[in-house]
Amino acid sequence: MKVYKRIRAMREDKDLTQTQLAKEVNVSQRTYSYYENGERTIPPEVLIALAKFYNVSVDYILEISDNPNPYK
Repeated sequence: MKVYKRIRAMREDKDLTQTQLAKEVNVSQRTYSYYENGERTIPPEVLIALAKFYNVSVDYILEISDNPNPYK
């Protein structure tokens, strides 16, 4: 499984706990921790919620692109 380094880095940049961010995307802290550690694949609805929360593209979260700007 892929480790999602960007979601951890973005969370830490905003000084948020996993619990705080988990509430924002409507999952448990444990589930969110699994996402950060690559123990579970992030489902599309959570990817979209994260992208909206951080105002970045899903491609940026998935490390497909280094451009954080969302698509127009």
